[in-house]
Amino acid sequence: MTNSAADIWTKVLDLMKADLTSVTINTWFSDMTAVEMEDGRLVLCSPSQTNRDIVTKLYTDYIKKALKELFSAELDVLILSPEQVQARRQPKKSFGFPGTDDYTFDKFVVGSSNKFAHAAARAVADAPAQSYNPLFIYGESGLGKTHLLYSIADTVAREHPEYRIVYIKGEAFTNELIRAIREGRNQEFRERYRSADLFLMDDVQFIAGRESTQEEFFHTFNTLYESKRQIVLTSDRPPKEMLRLEDRLKTRFEWGLLADIQPPDYETRMAIIKSKCIRMGVDLPDFLLQLIAENITANVRQLEGVINKILAYQQLMGDDVDKETIVKAIKDMFKDKADILPTADVIIDEVCKFYNTEPDLLRGQGRTKEISQARQIAMYQIRRMTNLSLKEIGREFDNRDHTTVLHAIERIEKMVKSQPEAAEVIKDITANINARYE
Repeated sequence: MTNSAADIWTKVLDLMKADLTSVTINTWFSDMTAVEMEDGRLVLCSPSQTNRDIVTKLYTDYIKKALKELFSAELDVLILSPEQVQARRQPKKSFGFPGTDDYTFDKFVVGSSNKFAHAAARAVADAPAQSYNPLFIYGESGLGKTHLLYSIADTVAREHPEYRIVYIKGEAFTNELIRAIREGRNQEFRERYRSADLFLMDDVQFIAGRESTQEEFFHTFNTLYESKRQIVLTSDRPPKEMLRLEDRLKTRFEWGLLADIQPPDYETRMAIIKSKCIRMGVDLPDFLLQLIAENITANVRQLEGVINKILAYQQLMGDDVDKETIVKAIKDMFKDKADILPTADVIIDEVCKFYNTEPDLLRGQGRTKEISQARQIAMYQIRRMTNLSLKEIGREFDNRDHTTVLHAIERIEKMVKSQPEAAEVIKDITANINARYE
């Protein structure tokens, strides 16, 4: 199942024999070698300008047809000279961002769940500080927020090499500020961040509740914004749901554009899996692609992990394995409760058991103190443990408005923070919900 570029090219040549004569193949492809398989594209090299021109003009479609037969996906073909290949192999400027070369817009798989966030990120990268400032991208972990940050940094650094780009995580910003205060380097700290042309902060939610950090960030934000410098922030939730974030920061985060990323649907998961396989040179049978897409639904990172594990298993055990053997080898990943999101029905059921009440009462319009609190806890737990939006949660409770759901969540969050007994209740109910999936 693992294929080097050379292996893929050998298979392509063999498949093209069904459509082209051996004379044609020997004449135009004999000096052509495979360089690499990258980002959905097979890169070939030929020292002959004539051969490159003829193949590009007349035979590219045959190569693409063979690649589609191999990978069940539309792939591109690039034919280069030896000099161009050498130039591609020169070390690339990293721009100081870990993983930037692997996380670009070209390698971001777009689907219905992330299309808006992707379009917003591209607009910001193409015209920094002119379209949406700040850009605030939010969504659960592992859905591609950091990928989009790196993609923006990569594009801006290439188009504007004179720009000073700063990337920092919310937690690291806090830690650096503490060190700067302790070591008397406040001015140096401020100059580093307030002089940025492009400021990117990942996981901004971690500055919430930290008074000194929020004060420093408030002034950093104002300086950058007033100087018309681009600001891009990511978080696991929208600003209004950051209960410990100062109101003045919430307001500023909402000045620009809010863009959310949801877990990928089945079609997007399939596209992501195929893209990852192509980039890794892995040829997985259709049953495995479907098995992964149907069972791994939480985030993109888990999809990548599954492909890596299958690849490692194949390398260790060899290619002579059947469907049952592979399924057995990876079934533990599908059964891992961390990969399984509980349903709203299960959560409501467990809350009802804890409070000794009925689901119909909890979902309905009952307003007794105990029922109301149980309902709010159920809303809070569904928000924490599923990917349902506020509107979707409201539908579970007799079509309540999303603002009612948000109020309930905020109330329980405050209770958990201020009342140890409430925190214990949530802990117990959570344990009971998780036990249903063990």
